[in-house]
Order: sequence, then C-alpha cells, then structure tokens
Amino acid sequence: MIAPSLHPGPIRATCERRRRWGFGLTTRSVGLLIVGFVWLVPGFWDPRLSYAMPAWDVLVLLAALLDGLRLPQAGDLVAGRSWSNAPSLDSETEIELTLENQGKVIVECRLVDDLPPALVLEPAPHRLTAFPRVPASVRYRIEPQERGDWKTGWLYVRYRSPLGLAERWAKAPLTQTVRVYPALRTGEEQQIFLARSRQIDLQLRQARQRGLGRDFESLREYREGDDLRDICWTATARRGSPITRQYQTERSQPVWIVLDCGRLMRARVASVTQGAAAFPAKDRQGRVHSKLDHACTTAVALAQLALFSGDRVGLLAYGQSIQQRLLPGRGAAHLRQLIESLAQVHAETGEADHLRATAVLNRLQPRRSLILWVTDLAETAMRPEVIDGAVQLLRRHVLLFVAMAQPEVEMIAQARPRNVEQMFRAAAAQEMAGRRELLLARLHEQGALTLDLSPEALTSSVLNKYLLVKERAMV
Repeated sequence: MIAPSLHPGPIRATCERRRRWGFGLTTRSVGLLIVGFVWLVPGFWDPRLSYAMPAWDVLVLLAALLDGLRLPQAGDLVAGRSWSNAPSLDSETEIELTLENQGKVIVECRLVDDLPPALVLEPAPHRLTAFPRVPASVRYRIEPQERGDWKTGWLYVRYRSPLGLAERWAKAPLTQTVRVYPALRTGEEQQIFLARSRQIDLQLRQARQRGLGRDFESLREYREGDDLRDICWTATARRGSPITRQYQTERSQPVWIVLDCGRLMRARVASVTQGAAAFPAKDRQGRVHSKLDHACTTAVALAQLALFSGDRVGLLAYGQSIQQRLLPGRGAAHLRQLIESLAQVHAETGEADHLRATAVLNRLQPRRSLILWVTDLAETAMRPEVIDGAVQLLRRHVLLFVAMAQPEVEMIAQARPRNVEQMFRAAAAQEMAGRRELLLARLHEQGALTLDLSPEALTSSVLNKYLLVKERAMV
C-alpha cells in the first residue's frame, strides 16, 4: 500500500584520498619486519650476520612500497549506496554498498558506512573483493530506532592488493538525508480488519438508510411535504412532472487523527514480557520506542483502514504549537502525504497546548466527524487541560479518546510489596491509576469512547473501535 518512491534514492560518488598521503603499512608488513629480529640471534656468535636484519627490513619496505604503488588511486574507485525499501521502525532495511574498481589490480577492501545512531548503533566493517572494471557489492541490514530525517555520513574505504603489504585509505561523500517512517503494517497484518470493514460496508449497502444525509440515493416523484430545495429541475423538465432527489445518510465520513506531541509522549516503553527489571533501559532486541512512536504506528494503521473503507482521513499533530496539519482526503497520494507528516512529528520537552489544538480542530472541521485523540493524562491536582479540550469536542464530534498508560506503573501497582518502600510506591501507583480511571469514566459519561491501555495494545484496540463506530453508524 506504500509507494515504492518512499525509500531513499541510490547515490554514487568518486572516492577521495582520506589523508594527505593516504598510504600505510599493513599488519602483514609489520609482522615481516618483526621477523627480521630473528637475525639478531646468530649475531651473538658472528656479528656480521646481524647486518642481515636491516637488509631484510629494507627488502620488506621496498616490497611494501612497490605493492602500494601498484594500488589504484583513490579517484579510481567509485562507491555507491542503495536502499531496498523505506526505512521504518520495527522492520529491517537492506542496504547495498557497491564499489567499482577502475584500476588494473584486484583490491581487497574494508568498508565502513558512517550512518547516524538513529539507523544503526555502531557501524560495522564490511569486506569485499573488487576486480578491475567489475562492480562489487556487499549487503547488510539495519533496523532504525527513531523516526525523522537523518543525514548519513561518508563511506570509508581501506583497500590493499592480494599481496597485502601496503594499503591505501579513501572516502566517498555518500551523504544524503534519509527519512525514517513509523512502523508500517503489511497487508497480511491488516487482512482481518480489512475483511471486517468490507463486511460492514456490505451490510450498510443492503440496509440503506434514507434520512437527512447529503449522499444522493435516487430520484422519485414529488410528494406533498417534500422540501422544494430537493427538486431536480432537469429531471422535472424531462418527465414533465415534479421530481425530487432522495438522500441517504453519508457512508463516507471524515476521520481526524489528533496526536499529542508533548512531554508525556516522550516516555519510552519496552516489552512487558521482559519483566520489570528491563524498564526503562533498552530491551534486548533494541525495540524500545516512545509513546509517540506507538501513536504514529497506530495512526498509519487507522489511516490505511479508514481509506480502504471509503472515509477521508485528516491529521493534526501538536505540541506548544501545531507541528503537522493535513486536511481530510482520500487516495494513495494522500496516504503518502500523511505518512510523510507522521515521520516528521517529534515529542517536545514542554507541555502540549491542548486547548489550542481543540480550537484549531473545531475551525478546520465544523461538521460532525470521528476524532481519534491519542494522548496521556498529566498527574496534577486539578483536572487536566486535555479533558477540558475533549469535552469541547464532544459537543460536535464523535470522540475516541485514548490515554496511553505506562506499563511499569501498572506493574508496580499490581505487585505485592515486600517492604515499606515498595508499599509506598505501590500506593502511589494505585492512586495514579485510580485517578486516571475516574477521569476517563467521567469523560465516558459525557459521550466519549475511552481507552486506557498499554502502547503495545494500542493499534488493534483502536482499529476494533473504529470498526465498531462504522458498524453502528455513530457518526
């Protein structure tokens, strides 16, 4: 469902000399020079034999010099980098490094691709053998850790001949900006939700609801009491009698995804199955993402399902100010634009301005719509501002309000304390959980659909709620 042009384009560059001389001895040459000290042993009996050591060293250095002069110049090497797919969270991306040797000698190369920590924690060396005039390539996989735009560095090359007495150092300016996207669900993962959406659409078509909607349904003869504004004058002129339009409730509804990008969404969440000791450190597989990352993943999944169902999807991501704003639309081009916007949202260090986002959304969407609001509740003595904003939206829209819980707080609240310190921690965690439950219960009483769940269960729960809203025609 994602356009192939999302992934970064290939890049090629001619290598440059890494240092002023760009030339050095290898460990093999150094080893041979050390072997020359063996000639000192017979020198204890015959001093003339000790002169064999400098002669040996000169011979090794001369061979290394000739070997280094045979190597191609840095400008004779052309390097390239290409990407197999669009980098995204929780998925591997294959990178292919190519090296074209325009010299006359076979070279054995050691490549180090300088990528930012958001793409790879530590660059690993890769080896390949480049024959003259024949492009050589090596592939390796990475798993991005953070969304956003990141700039890649240079490709560093150390190459030597098969003799291996000397080596040259070169570098290629393969710098480019790479955009890391939220986790993208495949068609297989979405299959069950798409099938359910198709079933709901068929049910709505079989039971067409005529009412005050504005979707055209059919034409019929004018009856007393019909609104004169619904008369179709062209059909009336053709038939010679008044004909009126008949409408049905809209099946295509606007769906807004509202993402809180404030400080609470910076919290990083690891897998619950790893145990409490793993929090908040990085997990064993390196898959520890922020709450905002999980929210972006859910936003992509919901957008795919909603667009498949015929709805129009919009986006509003906000912090202290509006970060991303995308009006509702349809089609593959709109989905790509939405994914591009989600890749650029970032969590801020300050508290988000919820009331400002509410005012902007009410101005952009005056008609009734479904709003998915993904946020978290701040622990304050007063009622959180986000609750006040949600109440304002309920006057006009159907609101699905999602509060992302912190799994480690839930584990502390449910754990059995073994000492006084753990008892106080458990009591504080239970008080936080109780307050969250009370706030969401009051919001639910006012008509909102509420969810309070861990980030791992966010996507499937939101998609199920969306299908429930479609099935009941709540919008």
